[in-house]
Amino acid sequence: MKKIGSIACLFAAAALLAGCPKKNTTVEPPVAGSQVPGSSTEEGTSTSTSPLGGEGGARGGGLGGDAAGAMAGKVIYFDFDKSDIKPEFAAVVTANARNLTAHPNLKLKLEGNTDERGTREYNIGLGERRAQAVRRALMLQGVAESQLTTVSFGAERPAVEGDDEAAWAKNRRVELVYTP
Repeated sequence: MKKIGSIACLFAAAALLAGCPKKNTTVEPPVAGSQVPGSSTEEGTSTSTSPLGGEGGARGGGLGGDAAGAMAGKVIYFDFDKSDIKPEFAAVVTANARNLTAHPNLKLKLEGNTDERGTREYNIGLGERRAQAVRRALMLQGVAESQLTTVSFGAERPAVEGDDEAAWAKNRRVELVYTP
């Protein structure tokens, strides 16, 4: 009788594991010793101790001088109907994660957007999934949950007007906006 109970337990565990969805992770963690663009200490360059490398940015006002920064205008683009972060945007995620972990008082709003195709409801959901994917990637690199907020605009805020693939590609994005 004990053997039957053990077998039943094994089948139950196998059924639970088989039902678990596969986790799509396309952002690789940074490699030890790797450099973030703009943070090099090679000859002829310098590293700033102010948040975001001391570069100015138009959208990050209210963060104290140069803290408005270079990261404020960063955008991560997505493929059609996808919320997986493409490998070419891993450096954007890593740079923002390092900035946020180095400056725990900074806050980042992740604004999810889609192209105009699809229903309003579907696009709001897709924009949210995209923003959440970036949020998870940042948190995996040590960013505190309290530093991040997400919002989905769906297709309501196009970056580019147009009804062709070039315009749609620019609208499938998450904008990373530093907030006060």
